[in-house]
Amino acid sequence: MNGFDRLSTKVDDVDIEAGTLYPGLSYGENQLRWGFIRKVYGIVAAQLVLTTIVSFVTVLYSPINDLLRGNSGLLLFFLFLPLVLLWPMYVYQQRHPLNLIVLGLFTVSLSLTVGVSCANTDGKIVLEALILTSAVVASLTGYAFWAAKKGKDFSYLGPILFTSLFTLMLAGFLQMFFPLGSTSVAIYGGISAVIFSGYIVYDTDNLIKRFSYDEYIWASVTLYLDILNLFLAILRVLRNADN
Repeated sequence: MNGFDRLSTKVDDVDIEAGTLYPGLSYGENQLRWGFIRKVYGIVAAQLVLTTIVSFVTVLYSPINDLLRGNSGLLLFFLFLPLVLLWPMYVYQQRHPLNLIVLGLFTVSLSLTVGVSCANTDGKIVLEALILTSAVVASLTGYAFWAAKKGKDFSYLGPILFTSLFTLMLAGFLQMFFPLGSTSVAIYGGISAVIFSGYIVYDTDNLIKRFSYDEYIWASVTLYLDILNLFLAILRVLRNADN
């Protein structure tokens, strides 16, 4: 092998290593994994765009907001509908186009509740929450990819985050019967933001290493919920701080 061939081989090795998601991954698997990741982020981006459009319409078209605010039963329906849709979405996640239809209904139902929250919040606070959420998501996603490339693993976060989320949900349920003060609500929102920030790192690590190629719908849902809940937590903190 002459000097030129050795130099070309070295450059090719550097390029492959630079694009490897985590140590020990073969070149072919690395290419497939990157394709899977692009597909998942494409679906998440579409969900976020749909959420933005539905929320925007809910905020600007007051009859929709008034209908949801004035009808607690209808609002509760849209709050619990996503929980009901999780089951068929998991069961039919590999049946196209049924999986995308259920995913669309899931996204729209969540978007309506987000729109109501935004409609009852000052526009400046909503914009601040959106900017902060974007910055946090971009930073944590970049960190998760960098850490995976360095061989770090975040699977240990699963039980910790699940326990924290269960406690958070229980506290939220109790808050319905024993309302907290504004300071306690702000603290609750801050803890929520920390938990869902951890979930972004954890689920991104799962996206890189553990989700199978057929689980693109479920992977998209987990990341979408992480981002959406982080936004709502930050919105809650900023709204209480403003009040």
